[in-house]
Amino acid sequence: MNQMFYREAERQETLVKLSNAPQELRNKLIEEYKKRSEKAYASETLRNYKQINRGFDEWCAERNYSSSPPVSPSVVAEYVDWLGGRIRHTTIGTRLWAIGEKHRAHFQVSPCRHRLVELALIAVKRKYGTAIRQACPLGKKEVLQAIDNLGNSRLDQRDAALLWIATDSWCRSSEIVGFRVRDLLRQEDGSSLLFISKSKTDQYGQGAYAFLSEKGTLAVLRWIETAQLKFNDPIITKSQRGARVQSFNPSSVSRVLKKRFDRKDVSAHSTRVGGVQDAFRIGCDVASIMVAGRWTSPAMPAQYGRKILASQSAAAQVSKAFELPTSES
Repeated sequence: MNQMFYREAERQETLVKLSNAPQELRNKLIEEYKKRSEKAYASETLRNYKQINRGFDEWCAERNYSSSPPVSPSVVAEYVDWLGGRIRHTTIGTRLWAIGEKHRAHFQVSPCRHRLVELALIAVKRKYGTAIRQACPLGKKEVLQAIDNLGNSRLDQRDAALLWIATDSWCRSSEIVGFRVRDLLRQEDGSSLLFISKSKTDQYGQGAYAFLSEKGTLAVLRWIETAQLKFNDPIITKSQRGARVQSFNPSSVSRVLKKRFDRKDVSAHSTRVGGVQDAFRIGCDVASIMVAGRWTSPAMPAQYGRKILASQSAAAQVSKAFELPTSES
């Protein structure tokens, strides 16, 4: 505890010294920080960072506040108050990260760690709750039915490959669009493994594997042959003949699912949620579910399957054990 305190005190002291440094030195450090950030963060993270700060700049301008660091903790706390009820508390946390990162980039103390801001966020959570909206599940049965309804066109073959990967692997959209032909590893029983080189929870590329069934493998191989994809080409790409071979945008996966299921309430995460719920229904243990979805904690699988787990809980089992036969009228 003392070690953490001294480290924080040392960090704050360093920031104070830098904030009082000559402007020329500060400008050099700020420029170096910017260059290093562009290498350290994913392109999507940098886009979100810039978008969030543009929104904060506009909010401040409308109220005659300055958004240039250092921003007063009172202003950030007021911003949190304004965001409450408009967006989820987790998204507010992301916005605070971006504002804090902007201060760190200018070697200023972040106002987002001030107690006023912490209290504002706690108040928002108490008032609006912390429930996380969950993607509507798409179980195996629904996905297989959608695949059966596909035809033989290039677009249908591409979407069949996408749906098989989504329902078999439980992968996130960023992982689905990241697969290349070289990542398909055939197994003796006809199934395959998909090598995930990087993911949301593996930014440094330790790597992981996901499952692809025999039928899923055949669908993917069929699409690879039809599109004449090469070893290093992305598997999920545009379907038009002669189109440039390039990776899908992750958001396009959700658009495909909405179209194929004719539903607006599904997304690329729906097959991941549906897979977990199917697993709980057939009695899979949490450890095997964590391996399949590449989770390091049981918290998220439990979140996805909380309705099913409630019906399988000890309370439900006791109730059934002592259930009396329904009297006939």
